[in-house]
Amino acid sequence: MTYHAKSEFLTVMIERGFLADCTDYQGLDEALIKGVVPAYIGYDATAKSLHVGHLMNIMVLRWFQKTGGKPITLMGGGTTKVGDPSFRSDERPLLDDAAIASNIEGMQQVFAKYLAYGEGGTDAIMLNNAEWLDGLNYLDFLRDIGRHFSVNRMLSFESVKSRLDREQSLSFLEFNYMILQAYDFLEINRRYGCLLQMGGSDQWGNIVNGIDLTRRVLDHEIYGLTTPLLTTSDGRKMGKSQGGAIWLNGDMLSPYEFWQFWRNTTDADTGKFLKIFTELPVAECDRLGALEGSEINAAKIILANEVTAMLHGRAAAEAAEATALEVFEKGGTGDDLPTLALTAEDLGEGISIVQLIVRSGLAGSGKEAKRLISDNGAKLNDEIITDAGLFITANELAEPLKLSAGKKRHALVTLS
Repeated sequence: MTYHAKSEFLTVMIERGFLADCTDYQGLDEALIKGVVPAYIGYDATAKSLHVGHLMNIMVLRWFQKTGGKPITLMGGGTTKVGDPSFRSDERPLLDDAAIASNIEGMQQVFAKYLAYGEGGTDAIMLNNAEWLDGLNYLDFLRDIGRHFSVNRMLSFESVKSRLDREQSLSFLEFNYMILQAYDFLEINRRYGCLLQMGGSDQWGNIVNGIDLTRRVLDHEIYGLTTPLLTTSDGRKMGKSQGGAIWLNGDMLSPYEFWQFWRNTTDADTGKFLKIFTELPVAECDRLGALEGSEINAAKIILANEVTAMLHGRAAAEAAEATALEVFEKGGTGDDLPTLALTAEDLGEGISIVQLIVRSGLAGSGKEAKRLISDNGAKLNDEIITDAGLFITANELAEPLKLSAGKKRHALVTLS
C-alpha cells in the first residue's frame, strides 16, 4: 500500500492490514478529516450467529467508531429473502420472516460486544433493508432503478461469471441481488447521509454498482472500501475448523472452544492475526509475531486471550487459559471443556467409541473417526485408542471421560 493516509481511520486500516482496495483514497481521506462520516457494512441474516469469517469486518467497524466515524450495521431483512449469489455454487435456501427476525436478534447480541449503539454523533445504528425493500413497487423500481443497470456489465462480474462458466444455474431471483444491494447504498445515502460502504473484496462489484447508481440518481459523491479475503497460511478460508463454523454467539460455541481456536493459530499467522483481531499496538503485534520456537506459543495465548476477552469478557478468557493449562500441561480434564452429556436413554446398552467421537464434535463422520483411531490420533483419558470397535457402557461413564483428537482438541463425555 503506497498511499500515505492523513486520516486516523485509513492509517489504522493500512498499518494493521485491513485494506484491500478503495474507490478513491484521497476523496475518502479528505471526507474523514472534515467531520463525522457514516459508513456501513451489510450482513444477510442467514444464521442465528455471526462467525469468525465476519470478525475482520466487525473489527473494521469497531476501529471506524474508535477513530471518530459513525458505523452502521445493515441487516439484510429484505435481501436475505433473495440470497447473495457471490462466489456460491448453488442457491441459498430461502427463509421466512420469522426465521430472519430470529437470526437478526442473535446477530445483534454479537454486534453489541464490539460497537456502542445509541443516539450520539458517532454512536452506531442498526438498520434493516426491509425498511425500504419490502414496500417496493416492481414497475416503479424497474423504471427508476433498473434502467441504470447494464446486463452485459452484470454478466462480466466474477461472482456471476464463475457460476455461468461452470454451467451452474443462476436464478433470476439471485441475479436481482446485486441491483438490490446497490439500491441499499442509494437509500442509506439518501436517508442517513452515509458516504462509505465497506465489505470483503468479493463485494467489490456490488459496492461499485451502488456508487454508480447513487451518482446517477442523486449525483452524490460516495466511496467504497474493501478488506482482503482472509485465508490462513495453509490456504484455508478463515473461520472454518474440522468441527464446523467458529460461531461468535456463546450458546453456539463455548468460550473455551473459541479460545482454543485462536490458541491453535499457526506460527506464520500469529502476527497478522494479532494486528487484525486485537487492539494491541502494531509494534507489539510485530514483536510477538516474530517470536520463534516455543516462545511463539506465548504470543498465541495472548492472541487467544485478547480476542476472547473482547467477545466473551476477560474472566471467560482467563478461565479458558486456566482450563487449557490444566488439560495440556497437567493432564487434567478441565471443567470448561466442551461436554457431551448423554442420558441413560442415549446410552442404552452402550455406545461405540466411533459414535462418541462424532457426537462430541471431534470428527465430522464415522469414517473420519475411524481414520483418527487407525492413525493413533484418538485418545480416551489420555490413552491411545487402538480398537475402533470399543464399546462404552454406563460403568465406564461412572466418571466423566476425556476424549482427545490429536494434541489440541478435547471433549468431555458425561452421563446425566
